[in-house]
Amino acid sequence: MCENKLTEEKTSEAKACVSVENTSHSAMRKFQKVCDILSAYEYNPHKLVPVLQEIQEEYRYLPEDVMTFVASSLDISPAKVYGVASFYAHFALEPKGKYIVKVCDGTACHVRHSTHIIEAIHKKLGLSEKKHTTDDMAFTLEVVSCLGACSLAPLVVVNEELYPNITPEKVEVVIDEIISKELEISA
Repeated sequence: MCENKLTEEKTSEAKACVSVENTSHSAMRKFQKVCDILSAYEYNPHKLVPVLQEIQEEYRYLPEDVMTFVASSLDISPAKVYGVASFYAHFALEPKGKYIVKVCDGTACHVRHSTHIIEAIHKKLGLSEKKHTTDDMAFTLEVVSCLGACSLAPLVVVNEELYPNITPEKVEVVIDEIISKELEISA
């Protein structure tokens, strides 16, 4: 794996990618995609942020073993990779569902009862303040401070789709529609 990078000047990344060959088939596939991403950025440690962005796009979060692999491949410390990943709010260190449901709980949304929307989502999806992602990895609930659209309060965003002036009843319909769509796709 990553044979195209096996040069003397790239020994650390070569070692990391060659070591993939000693792992299980599913791990090989997992790390092969990471090797492809690293290769696209020429194993440049100064391109760590875009590397992590592409990895997160692939996995929907940054798995710890992948971050360690990236550190080894770029010849930087795992602490540096983790530091970058934990500094930027965009990066997720825990698995997220296919549908990210963001509920604004900023002042405008809060005074328009965003907490009732959060409670409805918790009940509908079996989530809580401590459990943010459904067991089937379909939904992740994120309560955010502000979505920057106060005139649309209360506001929910599912992936990139906005649902303005939402109510608890409307949010349940939105979730039901997503579930129905997913059932149609899988049938």
